[in-house]
Amino acid sequence: MTRLLTEWQSGDLAAGDRLIRLIYPDLRRLAFRQLDGAAQVTLQPTALVHEVWLKLDGADRLGCESRAHFMSLVARIMRQIVIDHARHRSAGKRDGGVRITLHEQLRAPDQQDLDVLALDQALYRLASIDEDKARIVEMHYFGGMSSDEIAAVMGCSAITVKRGWRTAKAWLREQLE
Repeated sequence: MTRLLTEWQSGDLAAGDRLIRLIYPDLRRLAFRQLDGAAQVTLQPTALVHEVWLKLDGADRLGCESRAHFMSLVARIMRQIVIDHARHRSAGKRDGGVRITLHEQLRAPDQQDLDVLALDQALYRLASIDEDKARIVEMHYFGGMSSDEIAAVMGCSAITVKRGWRTAKAWLREQLE
């Protein structure tokens, strides 16, 4: 995949075609995960994947050096698209109108739904306090990346990532109550 990324970023359209065929199942899995339980979100997983690919394909230079780095970028783009969609849908609605069901990783035992915009705002607050922990959440939650993959992208140990994930998760739960 790294070779395909390099070739695609160098302008090889055929490499881009091979790359999308290779990663499409992973992107769909991430999209399903992001939209799981989001009853008020009308964005479909296939549409989310296509929007991600259009943003990636339209970018000048991604600078991705590995699969993990690429998936980190995908996670960030996917988050932006879901948030933009939620903002658009909530325009004119007093309560924001868009709620998602959190996966077990972030959800407190008594918490079923969460305003996706509140989650985004909490992540921005977390980033202002500790950008690394916000990146860990983004890659783990939005990107479905393992601790080892995140550690490779961030240049730290998997133990550091796991510790950061636990701390960030607890902080987010407190902020979102």
